[in-house]
Amino acid sequence: MRICVYCSSSERIDPGYVLLAGQVGTELAARGHSLVSGGGSISCMGAVARSARAGGASTLGVIPRKLLDLEVSDTDADELIVTETMRERKAIMDERADAFLALPGGLGTLEELFEIWVAAMLGMHAKPIVVLDPDGVFAHLHTLVDGLVDRGFVRPEARALLRWSTTPTEALDFLEAAAGVGPAASPTVGEAIEASAPPID
Repeated sequence: MRICVYCSSSERIDPGYVLLAGQVGTELAARGHSLVSGGGSISCMGAVARSARAGGASTLGVIPRKLLDLEVSDTDADELIVTETMRERKAIMDERADAFLALPGGLGTLEELFEIWVAAMLGMHAKPIVVLDPDGVFAHLHTLVDGLVDRGFVRPEARALLRWSTTPTEALDFLEAAAGVGPAASPTVGEAIEASAPPID
């Protein structure tokens, strides 16, 4: 599989998260998969790419031109695509991946995770999505989503499209088991309208 990993490029985080990213890259390669990433060479983004390549995996990085200096591009990637916009970056990452794995991260990671999750909810793809959260960075998010389900804002079927894991092994086991299995979800009329509504200035 081509696995897209969403993760942090921050250098202010605990080194343990960088180590986690490296473990993901190592295991991803050991299982014969390839990596799709945001094209950065620092922090978690760099660690997952370097460890994947060290294990023999092919890596694709996709980075906006404006972030080349900020994130330091992954020039060692087997393929590095430079885009003009963030939207173009995400579209290419989505198209080139067979599955999605989100590690602990910030606003960019959350944006990518929610966009691909909503696309699955709307039936635009049937690719598996998993969050790897070993120590509860996203615990409040998990609780929030459960609350939205309880209040009727999110269907249980939509919640079930995202799986949670605590180890790289568990995360990759799920992706391998779920890849290409089952039809995409069918959104309700209300969900489709909400997801496609134009932004309010």
